[in-house]
Amino acid sequence: MRFGPVPIGEAAGLIAAHSVRAGDAVVRKGRPIAPDDAARLEAAGVGEVVAVALESGDVGEDEAAQRLAAAVAGPGVGAEPPFTGRANLHAAQAGLLCLDEGVIGAVNRVDEAVTLATLVPFKPVVPGEMVATVKIIPYAVPGAILDRALAVAAPAIRVAPYRLSRVAAISTLLPGLKPSVVDKTLRTLDARLAPAGARIVGEARVAHEAGAVADALRNAVERDGAELAVVFGASAIADRRDVIPAGIEAAGGTVDHLGMPVDPGNLLLLGRLGPGTANPVPVIGAPGCARSPKENGFDWVLQRLLAGLPVTRDDIVGFGVGGLLMEIVSRPQPRDGGESADDA
Repeated sequence: MRFGPVPIGEAAGLIAAHSVRAGDAVVRKGRPIAPDDAARLEAAGVGEVVAVALESGDVGEDEAAQRLAAAVAGPGVGAEPPFTGRANLHAAQAGLLCLDEGVIGAVNRVDEAVTLATLVPFKPVVPGEMVATVKIIPYAVPGAILDRALAVAAPAIRVAPYRLSRVAAISTLLPGLKPSVVDKTLRTLDARLAPAGARIVGEARVAHEAGAVADALRNAVERDGAELAVVFGASAIADRRDVIPAGIEAAGGTVDHLGMPVDPGNLLLLGRLGPGTANPVPVIGAPGCARSPKENGFDWVLQRLLAGLPVTRDDIVGFGVGGLLMEIVSRPQPRDGGESADDA
């Protein structure tokens, strides 16, 4: 690609590098210069323009953007027609944005002329939402550069649709916990589930005892057909031997992980009912901050589980980078002193 000033008499058919206006002639940036426009510019006293001439093997910006966008679009993602060297990718369904960061990084390392940007991984998205964009920086790229980008490209951008829709909510009770607090907690959970098309199919309020939690979990699966159970403790989980993890184990389940490097959200527990079966039912022991509608670590785990994505120990410990979230109103004290464990 050649780029630079060109005598106006030789500019017809080239691409205008910048917009030019003179007299009644207007040439838009990035558009081919028509012979009539070149003549009008010359008549208006324009002696030269900065223009682009494609060379053998060059691929125009729009074609390059379109081909690369098609190569990185995975299931649940569609590429829009390109314009000015840009091809946007949009979600075709509701779900979580899943990214292959290795592929995206490899594409961006090919050459400065080729760029690919996305939203953050695992962001909940809705149909039509833009999730990524390919932008070719110059007006054209050598075919060899595009070939290198396509060689490392793969369907790295996809939307995992929500799969679980039946959720059980179990609340343990202790003296001093007002029914209105539980009511508000359930409304907040309902609001969290709505974007995923999920709903509460069973709700139980039981004593803060392991046996009562175990019975409620069994009922949630056997009677209510829950695909996911959330347990809101009247008191936060302080140890693997505490009431909620003990209740999960008494129901025949297993505790996979306790604690999370996300604040708010530290005291989250993740377990399963029916371990070893074809379809184990995930159980979240919710941290106290899950009673608040503000974003916290509970959201990150809940959203992945609703989309049928595994949440492993490695996933949880990886939340630490970016896991320090904003303060929430329900905290009685700032983090630098006086924090109650039950609020985490």
